[in-house]
Amino acid sequence: MRIKAICFDLYGTLAYVKKPVNKNVASDFLIAHGYEVYPQALDAVWYFVSLVEYPKYGYKTWRTEIKRAMRRLDITIDKDTLKEFAELCESTEWKLFPDTEDAIDRAKKAGLRTAMVTTIAGFKWRGLHPILQKIDLLVDGYKFHCEKSNPKIYLKTLEALGVNAHEAVMIGDDIELDIKTPRRLNMKTILLDRTGRFSSHSDCEDADAVVRNLNQAIETALTL
Repeated sequence: MRIKAICFDLYGTLAYVKKPVNKNVASDFLIAHGYEVYPQALDAVWYFVSLVEYPKYGYKTWRTEIKRAMRRLDITIDKDTLKEFAELCESTEWKLFPDTEDAIDRAKKAGLRTAMVTTIAGFKWRGLHPILQKIDLLVDGYKFHCEKSNPKIYLKTLEALGVNAHEAVMIGDDIELDIKTPRRLNMKTILLDRTGRFSSHSDCEDADAVVRNLNQAIETALTL
């Protein structure tokens, strides 16, 4: 049966972060402003807030998420430091891969419904919206109140697209989240291996195909 929809992962598939603010940079900033927040604790609390609390509460800004993370550490951050820290986080630059826009256009030209599925909060990648608005459905963790390892995120996406699982293809670079989880639901899956980690399809048998770029992914999807 011909597929009716394509779902895309975001990070590592459609886009990447050019100037990330990692846990060490963030920790150094907070310590310099008088807050003893070291990398491991910051990494752990941010992971929790992003994957557990964001899907519940749907923070709309970096400031709100930062305040929540600091509260989890029993820290009340002063107004000026909060402003500067938010500005530091906002400096994170998201970039589309060169093949992203063409792949989306090809999917739409083929008459396919499209979705992007990620746990990452929408306010973090809002700079990509002019391009991503070409996609029919944008799903982050808050959209269906769950993170991406929860099959509910795919089931709700399929429902919103109006297609059955076997009529949809998921394209992504994470074997667990983008391949195995949707595969269990009977979706077709394509592993995007931009770096050549896998020498052949046999290295990821859960995927229907392994490709090196999004154009190959679209071509492959149209034959499934």
